[in-house]
Amino acid sequence: MSAAALRAGDAVRRAGRLFAGLLPGRADWQNARRSPRRDLLAGLTVAVVALPLALAFGVTSGLGAQAGLVTAVVAGAVAAIFGGSNLQVSGPTGAMTVVLVPVVQQFGAGGVLMVGALAGLILIALAVARLGRYVRYLPAPVIEGFTAGIAVVIALQQVPAALGVTAAHGEKVWAVAADAVARFAAHPRPAAIAVALGVAALMLLGGRWRPAVPFSLVGVAAATLLAELAPIDLARIGELPQGLPAPSLDFVDLGALGVLLPSALAVAALAALESLLSATVADGMTVGERHDPDRELFGQGLANLASPVFGGIPATAAIARTAVNVRAGASSKLAALTHAVALAAIVLAAAPLVGRIPLAALAGVLLATTVRMVEAASLLALMRATRADAVVLVLTFAVTVIWDLVTAVVVGLAVAVVLALRAVARSAKLEQVPLDTGEHSDEEHALLAEHIVAYRLDGPLFFAAAHTFLLELAEVADVRVVILRMSRVSTIDATGAQVLGDAIARLRGRGITVLLSGITPGHDQVLSTLGVADELRREGLVFADTPAAIRYARGVALAASPA
Repeated sequence: MSAAALRAGDAVRRAGRLFAGLLPGRADWQNARRSPRRDLLAGLTVAVVALPLALAFGVTSGLGAQAGLVTAVVAGAVAAIFGGSNLQVSGPTGAMTVVLVPVVQQFGAGGVLMVGALAGLILIALAVARLGRYVRYLPAPVIEGFTAGIAVVIALQQVPAALGVTAAHGEKVWAVAADAVARFAAHPRPAAIAVALGVAALMLLGGRWRPAVPFSLVGVAAATLLAELAPIDLARIGELPQGLPAPSLDFVDLGALGVLLPSALAVAALAALESLLSATVADGMTVGERHDPDRELFGQGLANLASPVFGGIPATAAIARTAVNVRAGASSKLAALTHAVALAAIVLAAAPLVGRIPLAALAGVLLATTVRMVEAASLLALMRATRADAVVLVLTFAVTVIWDLVTAVVVGLAVAVVLALRAVARSAKLEQVPLDTGEHSDEEHALLAEHIVAYRLDGPLFFAAAHTFLLELAEVADVRVVILRMSRVSTIDATGAQVLGDAIARLRGRGITVLLSGITPGHDQVLSTLGVADELRREGLVFADTPAAIRYARGVALAASPA
């Protein structure tokens, strides 16, 4: 065998190890054999719900209704096949449009497609690095804060279409909404706002009355029929081509990688976050289902690589459509795949009819969707939980609305981490404890109590709590021996170890004998690596338990006392 063949074989084996566990297998489709009819019906149900949402999100993103449909078809199919959840449904989402609107404004449609492809590569890299599991550590106030913020941003995005205004301008979404309101006040168009509010009201009220009925589709159909029959002026989606666009890589611009990378990172972060949260919600709605977070990232990465090739926008899993899929009885990936195929059939057969849908009707669909996104009870519960949770939630919400989603998540996480460290640091205690010196006379007890003091360290000794510990220990005075009981230290880092060393040095500098007891093996390794207490070890002043340290301290105190 040639050297080239050997190298090729090695490359294939390395690739196999790299993607081990991420590619679909025969077991993924075993569930589909048990109840294929139920999965097919669930997929058709989700397609009916997803159609108006895909159109609306495509329009809101700035690339048009066709881009939304293409995304739902292509990304929905690819994510269904390669994703890590049996129940997940993917496509365009409102949260993603929030990130894409500024990208469209700055880089145009080609920039959005390039950002989507880059985000796909980033998601695949995250999957290969097996980082999917870490999303579970995102604090609940951050999630609820940016979800509520997304709902407000999506609602603000619908204001121009709901008011029938097509020329509103502004750098931020709230500025565009304010400009649209001003233009509407100057030239009112009651038809558009009536249609938008009517569709939203039908979805919200009808959903409570008959949850199984797709009132979003009913509302859009009724608004389209009204616009066709009544003499009212409503802006429409416009002509849509029948069928999917031909695949193309014309959008690829390697020279723009550096400029587009920050936006791609934002899109990838949002896709990972929303998809894994959606999969977690789906798991919670069923019994026995557990998604694979790394495979889910891999599937979403491939979906975002495929979608731009056909002119689609970046995609994520959609919590609303996934929930409909679960409630409709889906049990396998066949349902999500059916949803994508059904939407493709609609694109092929009914594109002219879809193009007649009023934009105000789609605005109404998204206005109702934003109302459903916000769980008021959950928000109130978090606001009342602790002051720190309330601060993180409100701050994340405000930054989402005023600036952007990714900044909001970063700020929310940073504040949550700082507040958590503050709370953990406050749990660290340095507590003086009484000495158990055995059977001795009252005079001896008094002598030992006067010259020996024992402190128990409770909790974490790390950078956020270490300096408080140093200040407390530095106040020790008028004793000959200090015993530091370390058995209850939960964790210790380099800063904590160094501060402990400083405290020992200060006490010894004042002529006080310092004894350590109960150091656990893990903490002992940190102290030894940094050279903390090495001198104590050489002098035999480090003890396995506290009674041994007390016996030694008693000898020191008695030897130093006057006869």
